[in-house]
Amino acid sequence: MQLGDPGLREVAARIDDPTAPEIRLLIADLADTLAFWRASTGYGRGIAAPQIGAAKRVIFLQLPAAEPWPLINPEITRRSPEKIVVWDACLSFLSIFMQVERHREIVVRYQDLQGERKEIHAGEERNLSELLQHEIDHLDGILAVDRITDIRTLCTREEFEKRYRAQSPYAVAAAG
Repeated sequence: MQLGDPGLREVAARIDDPTAPEIRLLIADLADTLAFWRASTGYGRGIAAPQIGAAKRVIFLQLPAAEPWPLINPEITRRSPEKIVVWDACLSFLSIFMQVERHREIVVRYQDLQGERKEIHAGEERNLSELLQHEIDHLDGILAVDRITDIRTLCTREEFEKRYRAQSPYAVAAAG
């Protein structure tokens, strides 16, 4: 789904049974879609189910040199008072970049594919805090453009590449 599609503004439904076969199929679809975007654009560390038309509380992360990581029913349970400003983009509007404000650290509670409850403390390491906030926002119908800090930071992909990519999380090439 691309920017302007009303589906991106819907609040996603909670998953009652994380072990259901359709959830595994959804995660496989998310993984394939993210791999396609990563291969064709060089961008993409995570994707949320609403981005492929499934209004369900599922996100999928593929960080460089890390195992695939599906999160079911993720929710932020704690946010640090300290905030950071980061460059953000989205597979749903990859032609534009902007700066957004995020919490420096968060705690996220989620379920895995076996339905087990897990918790992760995310900070600036691997830019995990900002990535999780971005993807969880998708589940609530919130887009990066809603969090822009200053409209003057809005720029095209070409300008971002030329001026800012080297200082961003996107500067790191994907592992094999």
